[in-house]
Amino acid sequence: MSDPIATITLPVNVEQIQELLPHRYPFLLVDRVIELVPERSVVALKNVTANEPFFQGHFPGHPVMPGVLIIEAMAQAAGLLTQLSSRMKGDNNSSLFYLVKVDNARFSAVVVPGDQLRIEVNLKRLMRGMGLFLARSLVDGKEVASCELMCAARSEK
Repeated sequence: MSDPIATITLPVNVEQIQELLPHRYPFLLVDRVIELVPERSVVALKNVTANEPFFQGHFPGHPVMPGVLIIEAMAQAAGLLTQLSSRMKGDNNSSLFYLVKVDNARFSAVVVPGDQLRIEVNLKRLMRGMGLFLARSLVDGKEVASCELMCAARSEK
């Protein structure tokens, strides 16, 4: 049986993303990958809808996407960068990366139903199983969040 991600073509859709990340609804926070420079950068999209389960309690009558979930979406995009880069090199058994540290998180605007997050992640360095990423999210061209992410590789057994 052939690997559905063996040849990467953009955009990478949600079915392909599910082949690369272990996250599932309601915690899969990336819908599509639209740009990729292997081992350097990725641009992904998250369509924010009124049906998101977190809006029931955050906040009733004034739905706002929690900042921690925006950070998680950026971390998932970083994971997609590492997974897609590995697949393009022919490594179909690469380690998953787990989020271990968030630095300099900043939020400059709220994200609400109807927004589309454009998630941009750049790999700053990868060394000894640790990746340092610079990430930001935008809505309509305006930055709404940014942070530095550190992720550690962990082999799945």
